[in-house]
Amino acid sequence: MAIPATQMRPGMIIKHNEQLHLVFKVEHRTPGNLRAFIQAKLRNLKSGAMFEHRFRSADAIEKVVVDAVTMEFLYNDGDDYYFMNPEDYEQTVLKHSTLGDAVEYLTPNMQITVSYFDGVAVGIDLPGTVELTVIETEPGLKSATASSVTKPAKMETGLVVQVPPFINEGEKIKIDTSEGTYLSRA
Repeated sequence: MAIPATQMRPGMIIKHNEQLHLVFKVEHRTPGNLRAFIQAKLRNLKSGAMFEHRFRSADAIEKVVVDAVTMEFLYNDGDDYYFMNPEDYEQTVLKHSTLGDAVEYLTPNMQITVSYFDGVAVGIDLPGTVELTVIETEPGLKSATASSVTKPAKMETGLVVQVPPFINEGEKIKIDTSEGTYLSRA
């Protein structure tokens, strides 16, 4: 199934140079007056080798059809991330090295799609947006309105996102998982 490079997400399995790769990290870049491109960090599923590749926005990426099972994220213990199938209570463990940047969006009890290829869990499909709680940021400004000024905010998962100045600690916000950017209050 071909998708545009702009729809690539961390945790996705794609076919690149006739081999299967796990998308580890995705950055959408628009340098000055040049054309936009997608900088992706990929991991070869067979060899485990990591590398970066630059895709043009218009490039067609072949997304590999894998067995998708809806699971619930339970918890993480160091580098191990535990998922449970709510139908048969079977648990699957995925390593941080397999999940990549997708771990920054995982919260307990979150429904997630785990991808299986040849009976082995190889990655996850993140939803387009997630709701996370701000645990650390500078105090908000009363008179702050929507403007181009932003401040860093640390989420409950450790992810740091640039947010408008009116966001305070303890608030839930929506985050775009493809670019790791603030969308709105939840």
